[in-house]
Amino acid sequence: MEALILFSVCFLVEVCFSLLLPCIHFDLYPRCQIPATLEPSLYTVKAILILDNDGDRLFAKYYDDTYPSVKEQKAFEKNIFNKTHRTDSEIALLEGLTVVYKSSIDLYFYVIGSSYENELMLMAVLNCLFDSLSQMLRKNVEKRALLENMEGLFLAVDEIVDGGVILESDPQQVVHRVALRGEDVPLTEQTVSQVLQSAKEQIKWSLLR
Repeated sequence: MEALILFSVCFLVEVCFSLLLPCIHFDLYPRCQIPATLEPSLYTVKAILILDNDGDRLFAKYYDDTYPSVKEQKAFEKNIFNKTHRTDSEIALLEGLTVVYKSSIDLYFYVIGSSYENELMLMAVLNCLFDSLSQMLRKNVEKRALLENMEGLFLAVDEIVDGGVILESDPQQVVHRVALRGEDVPLTEQTVSQVLQSAKEQIKWSLLR
């Protein structure tokens, strides 16, 4: 619901601005040039990334073909990490894209949109993802805990964004829906999961002895 309200407000702002464009003389403000074809779009998010403190990919989901190959994606991810991991700001413009980001211990979270995208919308997605994971991981948002709960991460991202369209910005709702989807796992899969978890615990304790 919050995502719908936020999008509606931003959509109205963009529509009003587009109506004012003919009245603005951009020849007087050359740095404010905006393409005439720019129109409001539901497709807000271009990518969601999570990197570790070496800049290596832990999670990446691209919603368009801005970077069609894995090689191009990895190069972009290295570039974005090098430009942001030593700064305190939360917003950057890189390769013609708007990037919002935040870090936690040994993790770096990124949400990417076009250079004309509303930063508030992107930041809402970033905060929702981070807060959802914080609840799911019991506030232990770090690499090891994330790697042990990758299934929950994938489910959470799918609840927040679908095909680049923002669906939800309330972390409470995301966590609730992820829990419901977890309950839908067939009994056989639950049994396998429980066996694997039990085996992991046994190996861990055997190593500690």
